[in-house]
Amino acid sequence: MSQKYQLFADQPGQLQQRGMSRRNALMLVKSQTAVTIEGEWLEALWCQECQDTKWYHVRKLDERTYELSAAPRELWQQVAGVVDPQGNPSVGEFTRRHSRLVGCNNIKDFKFVS
Repeated sequence: MSQKYQLFADQPGQLQQRGMSRRNALMLVKSQTAVTIEGEWLEALWCQECQDTKWYHVRKLDERTYELSAAPRELWQQVAGVVDPQGNPSVGEFTRRHSRLVGCNNIKDFKFVS
């Protein structure tokens, strides 16, 4: 349904989880700011059961086999060019709500004291 959003590793532990030795992971991250993780990406797919778009972590196991799992929150930090569907956790609810409003009616949220 959507384009593939490539995953990147910026910490040695992220590479070690995928089978790389500690020494190689440390050297690679030290020499490059971010390392592309081959065969893994995030992608939005249509769910037939719930009739909604869901984000999945896709892993290519071999030429014809893929593993799908719900995209965990920590993977959103390893992707470039995509917005976290839960929103930025550092933004307050007031700001989030007002960013979605169109028009000038949002002045009603402010109470002026004279």
